[in-house]
Amino acid sequence: MIIRSDEIRTLLNLTPEKVIEKAGDHLLLCKDLEELHHHFAKSIFDEIQKNNIQKKPTRLILPVGPTGQYPILTTMIEEDQLSLEHCWFFFMDEYCDEDGFALPTTHPLSFKRIAKMLFLIPLKDGYGLNYEQIIFPDELNIHKLSKMIREINGIDTCYGGIGIHGHVAFNEPSARVFDSDSRKVRLNKYTITMNAIRSQVGGNLVNFPKFAFTLGMKQILRAKRIRLYCRNGSPYDWANTILRIALFGNQGDDYPVTYIRKHPDYKIITDKDTLESPKNVI
Repeated sequence: MIIRSDEIRTLLNLTPEKVIEKAGDHLLLCKDLEELHHHFAKSIFDEIQKNNIQKKPTRLILPVGPTGQYPILTTMIEEDQLSLEHCWFFFMDEYCDEDGFALPTTHPLSFKRIAKMLFLIPLKDGYGLNYEQIIFPDELNIHKLSKMIREINGIDTCYGGIGIHGHVAFNEPSARVFDSDSRKVRLNKYTITMNAIRSQVGGNLVNFPKFAFTLGMKQILRAKRIRLYCRNGSPYDWANTILRIALFGNQGDDYPVTYIRKHPDYKIITDKDTLESPKNVI
């Protein structure tokens, strides 16, 4: 039986060079956060461009976190006059209130608001963007998302980040999480605390959203490709451990991201800072 605490100590003692060697093609290293965001944007751009040339639709799952890629992607689309007419964008998740309603776009934490500001509104006057093909989970569609994805013949690539305890979208650690469908979830205290720290709410944990709508691990694992961007993105080294667990940790419901290794085509993209071992291995 693998003891998770011992496993994590072993993983954190691996040198960055050993991590790269052990991960092989499943890890891509960027120099810094700027390069990581550019890689993210270029990956989405190239996928859309390739499908347009082949007269094929582009069907993506996209995150709001990371977000640094979206202004770069917007510039690339504008410069190339890239058509988005045949794109389907399923955003991973959205906060909701205790009554089960998605946060309105007037709320500063609304993922839809952030995506609109950074990505969608700058492109609203052209490029064939079809808002009927841009989906955010909410109380009206949450139980229809799986069917919607099936009806467009599935997802080409799931892009995303990784939470501190391995959540992908808002698939929190829970029993049989690998088999979860789109749903409303209660966020756990790790997620609330980490997201509050990064949301400029002044430590207001009491009023931070406690629930969210999310695509399930089923939708993520059924995508043709999975590309996850794991980065600290702050002075805190919070992502160094989850990067190593995602790549090598024993698969288990306590770290949902470990299940991506069941997938035939997954890759994690990180930067040098996040690849480092922590200063203190405890």
